[in-house]
Amino acid sequence: MSSGFGLDGGRGRCFHFWQEFNKCYASADFPQQCLAQRDDYMECLHHTKEFARVARIKTEELKLAEEKLKLKASANAAATSNLPRLNIVDDKQKPIESKA
Repeated sequence: MSSGFGLDGGRGRCFHFWQEFNKCYASADFPQQCLAQRDDYMECLHHTKEFARVARIKTEELKLAEEKLKLKASANAAATSNLPRLNIVDDKQKPIESKA
């Protein structure tokens, strides 16, 4: 909280960011000069960038898991094909006996 008191009576977790933003804002000629400090303070309060990053990571993990599942399904389809039954892949053909 910007008052400086946290939930347990000590300093709040974002009080340092608030002090930096307040100091910048008081000494700045234009408020646009303090956008970085404001963004840091707002991120500390609301964690919007953190949540967006976690969401991007989760969607990427889900995409990779889906691709892995598709590859596994195609590998299972190839393993259960008719090629071994046609003696194309396995060397189970009977040797040809020659008469000599």
